[in-house]
Amino acid sequence: MLSVTQLLAALSTAPVTLQQAGLDQASGDFGDLDALEILLEYAPLTYPPYMLAGIGLAMAVLCGLTFAKMIQNRLEGWKQDRLALLPISNLETTLPYAGLVIGVTLFIGASLQVFGFAAGAALLVAFVLSLLTGGALWVQLERLMAQVQDGTFRAVDFDNFDQFF
Repeated sequence: MLSVTQLLAALSTAPVTLQQAGLDQASGDFGDLDALEILLEYAPLTYPPYMLAGIGLAMAVLCGLTFAKMIQNRLEGWKQDRLALLPISNLETTLPYAGLVIGVTLFIGASLQVFGFAAGAALLVAFVLSLLTGGALWVQLERLMAQVQDGTFRAVDFDNFDQFF
């Protein structure tokens, strides 16, 4: 069992090298752990970036709810007063959608870092994935709103996949 002075000494040398971990192993304070496992005991709490993943998830959820409410308000205005649905690419709807894409990028990027990806590569992959998915969803939303505005919208039958191809 570690004494208070040994614990304070270990905490004061938190950024430790592999050589220091080897010395700690030789002291016997860490039981049967090898030097690399001792080095992991001193790993900073910022890696893996759980906080960044949480912030990205919260950002995506909040911006997504805001975007959904704005689209819902547009549809209600169209239904009641026949206000124009399109274009939806104004600042008021684009800003929450951009926040949604950025939040998803941060969440996916930080989650990939948890599994060992480098920070730059993880964020690049997440950004490309989020941008492609977000762009495709934006185009699909514009098409659906154009169908609603033109009156050519029909119910989607998910049991019949032939209509999608």
